[in-house]
Amino acid sequence: MSTVHGAGVVVTGAGGGIGAALARRFAAEGARVVVNDLDARKAEAVAAEIDAVAVPGDASLIVAEAREALGGTVDIYCANAGVGSPPGDELSDDDWSAAWDVNVMAHVRAVRGLLPDWLERGSGRFVSTVSAAGLLTMIGAPSYSVTKHGALAYAEWLSLTYRHRGLKVHAICPQGVRTDMLDATGSAGELVLAPTAIEPEAVADALIAAMAEDRFLVLPHPEVAGFYQARADDPDHWLDTMNRIQQKWERIDG
Repeated sequence: MSTVHGAGVVVTGAGGGIGAALARRFAAEGARVVVNDLDARKAEAVAAEIDAVAVPGDASLIVAEAREALGGTVDIYCANAGVGSPPGDELSDDDWSAAWDVNVMAHVRAVRGLLPDWLERGSGRFVSTVSAAGLLTMIGAPSYSVTKHGALAYAEWLSLTYRHRGLKVHAICPQGVRTDMLDATGSAGELVLAPTAIEPEAVADALIAAMAEDRFLVLPHPEVAGFYQARADDPDHWLDTMNRIQQKWERIDG
């Protein structure tokens, strides 16, 4: 793929799951890849596997170091690092703050460091791993659902504001993906996400296809488009349907 071959790519949260799949796919397409993760050992393991560079640490603070590792230019930045909702009925202010910081503000901070160069060059790509929860909402995951809506809104704002200046933005919105994060969703994930869960590599395939078409919305589960449209056409019917799923989950969860 000409857009990717030779490009300098940063993937955050790439020590496993979707991030590792994205890093591997970009490397296979001929990109020069920086692998980021809070867990340095995981980042270094993936980087060694694909002949990339590991830059571990806080995803929102590594832009300068990643740019240096890529020889001065970041062409594609994948804001993939994320945090789910902790289990339990009541989330603390700290839980909400952590979700907001990782799922939204890390994207904002990264763009602050990337945008001036992208606008000067007239090109750049920002990839946000949002989740279908950002389009639809997920039972049992309040902070995740709310902040993923925020991540989608930020990606949309970037696209509508800067697309005429060469910035391409992609929002990846899968449902269940077989990762540690899916395992952490517990019985809610087993009910809603597990039956149609896909492998992380399928998410990477969907992104590459969307990039080839310069398409904003990346739907590894194509049926999400129908759910999204139904939600917009009749919000009350959609909420009634989701509430029935919520009630079913409550019976299962005890």
